[in-house]
Amino acid sequence: MRLKPFLWILLIPLVAAPLLAQDSSQRNPLPQTGPSPSMQNPGSPSTTDENEARIQRDMAKKANQERQAQLKRDTDKLLKLATELKEYVDKSNENTLSVNVVKKAEEIEKLARSVKDKMKGE
Repeated sequence: MRLKPFLWILLIPLVAAPLLAQDSSQRNPLPQTGPSPSMQNPGSPSTTDENEARIQRDMAKKANQERQAQLKRDTDKLLKLATELKEYVDKSNENTLSVNVVKKAEEIEKLARSVKDKMKGE
């Protein structure tokens, strides 16, 4: 089975998403914090700051994990839609262009833009 050039363009984000996600997680590892001397004085300003920083790191990590899960779901759906589009195109000929082909292509375009925006972290 040979893919049409426009399908390769649609499939590039499917391949790039996991690679980009791995690369960003390797570039920005979360620092591991252990007990610090300031933990001996609970309620001190530095302890409060450390707790807030830890909470912010935890929230950022959770948000990143959710974004990654959404990217995986969206890229799986993008692959499914691209496969369906290929099937529609294979069934058509040079004299007929199905409305389904146009709708499917628009749906893929919208989802691909959404995946692109999520990859950027917006």
